[in-house]
Amino acid sequence: MKTIAILDDYQNVAVKMADWNRLDGKVSIKVLNRHYDDPAELARELADVSAIVCNRERTKVTADLIAVLPKLELIVTSGMHNGSIDFAAAEARGIPVCGTQTLGYPTAELTVGLMLSAFRHIPEEVASLKAGGWQTRVGRGVNGKTLGIVGYGRIGKIVAKAGMALGMNVLALSRRLTQEQAAEDGVTAADLDTLLRNSDVVSIHLGVNPESIGLIGAAEFDKMKNTALLINTARAVVVDQKAMIEALHAGKIGGAALDVYDVEPLPRDHPLMSTPNVLLCPHLGYVMEENYRVSFPQALENIEAWLAGEPKRLINH
Repeated sequence: MKTIAILDDYQNVAVKMADWNRLDGKVSIKVLNRHYDDPAELARELADVSAIVCNRERTKVTADLIAVLPKLELIVTSGMHNGSIDFAAAEARGIPVCGTQTLGYPTAELTVGLMLSAFRHIPEEVASLKAGGWQTRVGRGVNGKTLGIVGYGRIGKIVAKAGMALGMNVLALSRRLTQEQAAEDGVTAADLDTLLRNSDVVSIHLGVNPESIGLIGAAEFDKMKNTALLINTARAVVVDQKAMIEALHAGKIGGAALDVYDVEPLPRDHPLMSTPNVLLCPHLGYVMEENYRVSFPQALENIEAWLAGEPKRLINH
């Protein structure tokens, strides 16, 4: 009997999010509830696996990993894009890679939550209250502030609408956005320089491509207001992590709220853990029940289609 492995199920909920009983008698299911930093240990766990289900980009499915998994026949990922999978290595082995739909709004909702939490110091005040304290800081409101959206796509547009609902002015950066289209949405199209210099909140919503890697670095932090908040719920590589940490320590920006990191899970000794004015979230953008109830049932459908000899939702690179 073939074995299916579900990776990085941190909350141990994957088996509850789809009717995996439909595979009874056809395959066995192995669930890995923790992340494996050691490639050799991960390879041992997956040695007899025929298919793996990736939870977004939490585990890197590299050429080296694929090479030491002789029984691997299928890779399924949540979402239709996954930068952690070596598609060339999978194709060379004849291993299909299938994806699923995902919702856009979970990450957008988290972005707004991070913004409000940072402006009102909600995490610090809650911690203080639980420790016996009471009102230790004076927060700021977002009404009347300027929100800069770097990457005005599916997620960025939702964040922009939420910002406008809160009374914010919105600057939006997208190669495809015209001033006419921006006006219809109630936002203002802006280049990166203008956006950085005028925004009270800079929110990143870009995918990874040669132009986006390292887009926000030391020169960009120098342009931002010293009270500005940087939010990144997209991809860590869009922001130069070292330059961001230096900017926070130097007070060049007012703060950062982050859900993505250069190393995940974030190590306890990572420099960000001791960086001032930073709100750290453990990559929760995608983690929402409604999202899981879309991706895991479709992952199950992908496996059933593969078992029937007709893989579906193939990702072509």
